[in-house]
Amino acid sequence: MFNRRFRQVIRIGPVQVGTFYDGRGRERHAAACTAPRCGFSADFASRAAAELAARTHRCPAR
Repeated sequence: MFNRRFRQVIRIGPVQVGTFYDGRGRERHAAACTAPRCGFSADFASRAAAELAARTHRCPAR
């Protein structure tokens, strides 16, 4: 597995959104909830989709 180096990291509520390059050199975007016991995370092809997921995430741990 490769080490992801995130850039342009922002926080929307409990969710962090960051940009990284995947193993094939494509730019990808990740959204992950930082609340304990939540477990939400997802990768997206567009930054807008990752930010939308962060804004609409309803954390069951909160």
